[in-house]
Amino acid sequence: MERSEFNNGLRAGLSIAIGYFPVALTFGLLAKTTGLSLLEATAMSIFVYAGAAQYISLSLITAGVDPLLIVMNTFIVNIRHFLMTASLNEKMQPAPKAVKAAYAFGVTDETFSVIATSKQDKVSSAHAFGVIAIAYGSWVIFTALGHVIGANLPLFLQAAMSIALYALFIALLVPSMKGNRKVVLLASLAAILHCFFYYTGLLSTGWAILASTLLSSVIIELVYTKYGRTLIPTVEKEES
Repeated sequence: MERSEFNNGLRAGLSIAIGYFPVALTFGLLAKTTGLSLLEATAMSIFVYAGAAQYISLSLITAGVDPLLIVMNTFIVNIRHFLMTASLNEKMQPAPKAVKAAYAFGVTDETFSVIATSKQDKVSSAHAFGVIAIAYGSWVIFTALGHVIGANLPLFLQAAMSIALYALFIALLVPSMKGNRKVVLLASLAAILHCFFYYTGLLSTGWAILASTLLSSVIIELVYTKYGRTLIPTVEKEES
């Protein structure tokens, strides 16, 4: 039974593995151009396993940011995982805490979506491990493959791949902004604050990202708490 559930999870996660191919491959390429060795780049994917956070880490490493700040920025970027795993816990079958901790490590935006939208009323741990195993394995393997391929690419092409960093964040941000005024305001304020801190020289790159992220989140949340009814049209108003 468990093996069958695990195999079902593998099949469900196959689409994630395919989608990870270009993103993880590009990460491996960029890690190579950043100066990380094959072992370092692969280890980052093994132990961190967080696409957006890993891309941010590369830019911060390139800028020579203090390692503690890189860790703090990674934590802020991944703080949404607390909400995802808490929500997923309601969907999962009862399991020992050690088992939950094991599959919680493999929860990403993609694996969460696949597991949470499963047609099963309660998802087994074996099914979750199947989804996570193929997603995690593909991310690590494609990272290493990207690094190896990158070592054989012309320097001008390696440099050109850096545009993938910005393309990734745009791809993540734009769908969330559609029809959501709060996300638009949050992203805009964070960008303005970061530019202010960066161009005035008040904060270094790492601190500027961290401060703009936290401040924009707090400010927008306070504004929506106080003026939410006027900023967010009610369903009745929209229908009328």
